[in-house]
Amino acid sequence: MAMTEQNAMRKKMANTIRFLAADMVQKANSGHPGAPMGLADIAVVLSEKLSHNPKNPKWLNRDRLVFSGGHGSALIYSLLHLWGYDVSLEDLKQFRQLDSKTPGHPEYGHTEGIEITTGPLGQGIANAVGFAMAETYTKGQVNSETCELIDHKVYCLCGDGDLQEGISYEACSLAGHLGLKDMVLIYDSNCITIEGDTNIAWSEDVEARFIAQNWDVKKINGHCYDDIEKVLEEVKTATKPTIIIANTIIGKGAGELEGTHHTHGAPLGDKIIAESKTKEGFDPEQTFQIPEDVLLRFRCALENGELAEKEWIHRHKEAPLVEQNIALDRLLNPDFSSIQFPDFSGDKEMATRDSNGKILNAIAKAIPSFMGGSADLSPSNKTELKEMGDFPKGRNLHFGIREHSMAAITNAMALYGTTIPFNATFFIFSDYLKPSARIAALTGIQNFFVWTHDSIGVGEDGPTHEPIEQLSQFRALPNFYVWRPADATENVEAWKTALEMQAPHGFVLSRQKLVTLKPKRDFGEVSKGAYIVKKRKDANFTLMASGSELMPCLKAACHLAVLGIKANVVSVPCLDLFNEQDKEYKNTVVDPSTKVLAVEAATATEYYRYADDVLGMETFGASAPAGLLFEKFGFTQEGIMKRACALMDVEYREVELGECKL
Repeated sequence: MAMTEQNAMRKKMANTIRFLAADMVQKANSGHPGAPMGLADIAVVLSEKLSHNPKNPKWLNRDRLVFSGGHGSALIYSLLHLWGYDVSLEDLKQFRQLDSKTPGHPEYGHTEGIEITTGPLGQGIANAVGFAMAETYTKGQVNSETCELIDHKVYCLCGDGDLQEGISYEACSLAGHLGLKDMVLIYDSNCITIEGDTNIAWSEDVEARFIAQNWDVKKINGHCYDDIEKVLEEVKTATKPTIIIANTIIGKGAGELEGTHHTHGAPLGDKIIAESKTKEGFDPEQTFQIPEDVLLRFRCALENGELAEKEWIHRHKEAPLVEQNIALDRLLNPDFSSIQFPDFSGDKEMATRDSNGKILNAIAKAIPSFMGGSADLSPSNKTELKEMGDFPKGRNLHFGIREHSMAAITNAMALYGTTIPFNATFFIFSDYLKPSARIAALTGIQNFFVWTHDSIGVGEDGPTHEPIEQLSQFRALPNFYVWRPADATENVEAWKTALEMQAPHGFVLSRQKLVTLKPKRDFGEVSKGAYIVKKRKDANFTLMASGSELMPCLKAACHLAVLGIKANVVSVPCLDLFNEQDKEYKNTVVDPSTKVLAVEAATATEYYRYADDVLGMETFGASAPAGLLFEKFGFTQEGIMKRACALMDVEYREVELGECKL
């Protein structure tokens, strides 16, 4: 059967993408040509259906397109250039080079048109679910029966590797449960991974898996333009999330290498590329060639996108319900100054997980875009937003026991534009979500991680549930801010600071009650990460601590004074912020003329930047009541005093005092 004129043009467009990708990888001598070449036909038809505006990549009602297989970045950059985004042909030629706009994997904020940073397989699928959840919530807040202000789709391109990652199971299960009908997953089913055919490690029935998860499943030939067009039209009226299983050939058009794992992650070679170009009527001697008629077709995205956005702006301005526009404006422009934070000065003691719960509710009451939930732990994490209902109409998100996808989902929600998310679990389970937290840090996503049960204070649940190394792990993460407040009032100041920063934050919170400190504190310095809580004249010693260890340090300092050790006491709610301060401020907080002991019920080796000695955890914890564990591992007044005396070469002895004025 002869190919139609339209499909002949589509084939030429697809081949242009294929050879751009092959040339990019060949010039860089690094990259992955196989997936871009296999997906080129789908990309061409999808580009005809996609609603977006290259002149305004931040247009709210654009379709979201996520490339979960971020290694196929040569396809992404080719499309962005062809559509008319700020990605030039020269940028394509600088693929994977230092300081170029076209790094090896796509990075949000680095290259115009990239919706979210992808590369670690599977995360992009969860990101797409997050975009779809944010869109669903926003629709419920601003759409009316007569005027839909939000009505776009979320497309995600994924491969075999993405679906093998556990995070994809978590995310797709939740998407099906929630019935996210605007989510479209396009599965590049080429049956190839780095090691060869997928059957060496994978034999599941993907169709049955997704049917079981309440998805619509459609199967197509990923190189048949009519099949592709038909299915992309069908998903526009979907009533549940859709996966399009597209059977494709990896490295399509790559001559003798077509269909093999050799096209996955290595250049094809000049000979193969030249032969492939010749076969399809392209100049074998020319690299990075874009036929004029092909470019004109792709660049229609500029005019179509501008028209689509203008129509949406008109729809927005003419919305029959004024309330719709007011609701959308409140979502887009949160007023943090309107938050009435709780006053904990009258509370003698309170676990920071409890104070945090009250803070979350205060924020949510003032900020309609603020929402979140826990990995099936809200009663323990204290994260329920009272009287605010459940997603999709309400703001409590129930993630189930899906820590990793929870973090990736909220990363995308934070970038969507109308939602400010938080997510929560026990601190020990932060290990399950670390890869997504890392992406949040890499790209400066304002995602809030609530981590309770912060130390050996977990107690009877024992060492499997007692975080030891996690504080050090997240403090080592660039552009990630770990908060471990010492009491409820410090917790408030931590949130005030975090809300104003475009970065991810982790709130590490106690299970056990902590005394609310009474001395006057310059809370303005909480935003600097550390500050002096108790200052002594002629100090010769400094104690640094965070969280539950601050109070025993204060008590120890009172008694150390009798032994001639005059100790300043420094609270360190956020060591990451303190590290960023100038030397002058650091020296006012940690006097360089004093000996310094840092105290924290964790590995805490990062304190050696400031401390002469660190009293931290050198083993895993144990199963016992929390109080006994703090005694066993030395995080008591006596244990701190003994360590301080050893550091100062002073003989330790028990000291009897009246009540310490803390």
